[in-house]
Amino acid sequence: MDGPKSPKVRLFTDVRLDAGVMVTLGQAPTHYLTRVMRLAQGHHLRLFNGRDGEWIAEILALSRGTCDVRTVARERMQDRSIGPSLAFAPLKKDALDILVIKATELGVMELRPVFTQFSSVHRVNRERLRAQAIEAAEQCGRLSVPAIREPRSMRSFLAAWPESRGLYVLNPDDGVAAHAAFASDAIGLAASAEGTPCFLVGPEGGWSASELDALRALPFVRFVKLGPRTLRAETAAIAAVACWQALAGDW
Repeated sequence: MDGPKSPKVRLFTDVRLDAGVMVTLGQAPTHYLTRVMRLAQGHHLRLFNGRDGEWIAEILALSRGTCDVRTVARERMQDRSIGPSLAFAPLKKDALDILVIKATELGVMELRPVFTQFSSVHRVNRERLRAQAIEAAEQCGRLSVPAIREPRSMRSFLAAWPESRGLYVLNPDDGVAAHAAFASDAIGLAASAEGTPCFLVGPEGGWSASELDALRALPFVRFVKLGPRTLRAETAAIAAVACWQALAGDW
């Protein structure tokens, strides 16, 4: 059996974590622990909840569909890492999965679906997105899970955005690309501003003329170039967040 010092399995839980806390895991994590990872009574795993750091826990009992564990020791204190937000026009399933998983791995703190005029997807399953984000957080070692915000229309999203917080529009159309900043310059500006920035990536069909007019009229909006090539929406999002981490984040 594995010892308590180096368990490989990490699971997210909503339960408050402290010394000696008992946690009952449900059917899905129990199946993962027993059928996939082949853990048994006496084995150890790591638990985190985004608030109380990361804890080593021991499996005390297994029954059909549940697993009882108890925290043994805190291995890591909760970090205070601050990453950018990512707003995006919802994408088709595979592309959206990539976006959510990679954004989580890269330290994005919140994900904001925004319905634009040319969006090809008009419904978002927030529970599925959260499950994807949780699994990515478990695997990459971060101590928090990005918040999945309520989907909003483009108009509602822009109307509610605070003027003190920068909004950086990625991969702009040819009509505004000439006035866009290079990514390194834009991220340098974002790093010196109050609060963390939000990157906004539109649909693969691009922005409508009315959306571009609305964006141009807002003083907190900056257009960002991501090189000479046309990027898919999920690629643009990943590239921008990677640039942020390299230039202003924890890389």
